[in-house]
Amino acid sequence: MSVAEPTSGGLLRGRWIDEWRPEDESFWQAGGKKVANRNLWFSVFSEHIGFSIWSLFAVLVLFMPEATYHIDTAGKFFLVSMPTLVGSILRLPYTLAVAVFGGRNWTIVSAALLLVPTILLAIFMHPGTSYTTFMVIAAIAGVGGGNFASSMTNINAFFPTKEKGKALGLNAGGGNLGVAVIQLVGLLIIATAGTGSPRILLAVYIPLIVLALLGAVFFMDNLSSVRNDTGALAEACRDAQTWVISFLYIGTFGSFIGYSFAFGLVLQNQFGRTPLQAATLTFIGPLLGSLIRPVGGALSDRIGGTRVTFWNFVAMAVSALICIGASSVKSLPLFVVGFVLLFITSGIGNGSVYKMIPAIFRTKALASSEERGWDQEAALLWARRISGAVIGIAGAIGAFGGLLINLAFRASFQSAKSGSPAFWAFVAFYAVCFVVTYVVYMRSSTAATDPKTGTKVSYASV
Repeated sequence: MSVAEPTSGGLLRGRWIDEWRPEDESFWQAGGKKVANRNLWFSVFSEHIGFSIWSLFAVLVLFMPEATYHIDTAGKFFLVSMPTLVGSILRLPYTLAVAVFGGRNWTIVSAALLLVPTILLAIFMHPGTSYTTFMVIAAIAGVGGGNFASSMTNINAFFPTKEKGKALGLNAGGGNLGVAVIQLVGLLIIATAGTGSPRILLAVYIPLIVLALLGAVFFMDNLSSVRNDTGALAEACRDAQTWVISFLYIGTFGSFIGYSFAFGLVLQNQFGRTPLQAATLTFIGPLLGSLIRPVGGALSDRIGGTRVTFWNFVAMAVSALICIGASSVKSLPLFVVGFVLLFITSGIGNGSVYKMIPAIFRTKALASSEERGWDQEAALLWARRISGAVIGIAGAIGAFGGLLINLAFRASFQSAKSGSPAFWAFVAFYAVCFVVTYVVYMRSSTAATDPKTGTKVSYASV
C-alpha cells in the first residue's frame, strides 16, 4: 500500500494529501513515515527561526545600555515581556489557521511575517528611537511565538500515537533551540563587534527567514483530514482536561520561555554582570533545556508522561530553592547551577506534558467509545482532532507563564532588589502543579483497553 503523492494547486492553493492514515502500520511503512519526517524537519527549521525572532528583544536589550538608550531595568523587563504577551495571544488563531489554510500553507505565511519586525528593526535599531517605537516593534516580534502552536498542531496530525512523543519533542525542542542559538549569535557579535552593532544580528536572521519560507514552499504538505476542522478548537475548550493540561504547561513552557527572556537581565541586576559577561552564560540554560525536550518526550513514551511530569515538577521546585539559597549567599556559580537546572527540568516537562495530551485524549476516546457509539477508527480520529486543538490552546496558555515570570522578576527587583521573592512564588506554583498532576491523573480511575496491545491503559500510565 503506497502513500498518495500530494496534489498541487500552485503556491496559493498548496500541496494537499487527501489520504492519511498514520495508525495503519502498512500505510505508515509504505511511505507515510517518509512524508511525515520530511514535514517534521522543515517544520523544525521554520519554528526554530520563529523562536529566535520571538526572543529577539531578550538579546537586543544587551545591546541597549541605559546611558545610551535611556531605558531602565523596569523598562527593559517590559520590553522583553511584550513579545511574550503577543505571542501567547496569537497562538490560538495560529492553531486555528492550520485547519483553515493547511499546515504547509500557514507555515509559508507565518515565516513571511517574521520579516516584518526584523526589517523594522534594521531601520529603527539605533539610539534616539523612542521607547514607544521599540514597544510597537516588540509587539510585532510576538508573531514568532505563534509559530509554535501552528507547527505543533500540524505535526501532531502527521504521526501515529506511538511516535507522537518523540516527534513532538523533536519539533518543539528544535524550535526551542532558536532561543539559545540567537543568544549565541548575539554573544559572538558583542564579543567581536561590541554592543554598538545590533544590526549585524538582523543581517544574520533575515536570510534565514527567507530560507525557512522557501523550505515550506517546496518541501511541506497540507493534510486534507484537518482542513476546515475549526470545530475542534471549540470542542476542546469545553473539555476540562484542556484547562488542566494548560495549567501544567504554564509551569513547564512558561518557565522555559520566561527564564530565557529574563536570565540576562537577572544576571546584570542581581550579580552586576556586564552585557558580555551575561551573554556568556545566558545561552547555556535555553540550549540544554531545548536539547533535553525530546528526551522528556521519549522518556514519557517509555514510562508514561504522567509519572515524568509529576517528578519533574518536584525537581523544578528544588531547583528554584537552589537559586534562593545561592542568592542569600551571593554565589554566582551556585545560582547559575540552579537556574540551568530550572531550564533542564522545564525542558523535560515540556516534552512530558505534550506527550500527555494525545495520550490522554486517546484514552478518553477509547473509554467512552461504546457510550458514544464510535468504532475504533472514529474514536482515534476524534482523539487526533481534539489533541491537535489542545496542543494549540495549551501552548497559548502556557506562554502566558513567560509573561508572568518577567513581571514577577520586575516586581521582585523593584521591591527587594533581588529575585528571591519571585523564586519563592515559583516554588509555590510548582508545588501546586505536582499536586494537581497527582490528584487529576495519577489517581484517576479512567481506563480503556488499547486495541493494539489488548492491555489496560489509564491516565496514570499515559
